[in-house]
Amino acid sequence: MHIVIAGNIGSGKSTLTNMLARHYGWEAQQESVENNPYLEDYYRDIHRWSFNMEVFFLKERFRDLIAIARAGHTIIQDRSIFEGVYVFMQNNKAMGNLSDRDYETYMELFEQMMTVVRMPDLMIYLRASVPHLVGNIQKRGRNYEQTMQLEYLENLNKHYEDFVANYKGRKIVIDKDPLDFEHNPRDFARIIDQIDRTLFGLFPE
Repeated sequence: MHIVIAGNIGSGKSTLTNMLARHYGWEAQQESVENNPYLEDYYRDIHRWSFNMEVFFLKERFRDLIAIARAGHTIIQDRSIFEGVYVFMQNNKAMGNLSDRDYETYMELFEQMMTVVRMPDLMIYLRASVPHLVGNIQKRGRNYEQTMQLEYLENLNKHYEDFVANYKGRKIVIDKDPLDFEHNPRDFARIIDQIDRTLFGLFPE
């Protein structure tokens, strides 16, 4: 199976990915953040580096999808190729950070990629408010994230809501703000129950 954890920057995707991987014995696949050669440049000058960074992420996520398709076991992935396209790329386009030419080239490349890959078996979306995201971003202390504009996070949240509302695959939506699944076993157990019910038909309502 292929499971995806979706959510905005600072929503807790990486933490939940690792916790679910340990719980179920799945393989965790994290997003290429530390090895991204464009990330710091992007946050310094989003307009200049948007196309470069989005193409890099698209390339990395497509490579991951090919590997997942060939794997004989369940992989849980921190952020999907679909979010990169329908949330981050669309947000950069809406904010005027991409030319029509670059956007069309990117979308044509993505459409070609989609002819050889399939949808995840389940997407788990962590919905979080901007104040919650900001708190987590400040807590983890990545220097290049500290200058991120609130408007950027707000716009990403709007695109996430549109993306999730129109997503045709199997999905679970989790409101993150009231939860502390990292430190509260009951909160984590609630998420496990939702996943079991969706994937395995346990605990029917």
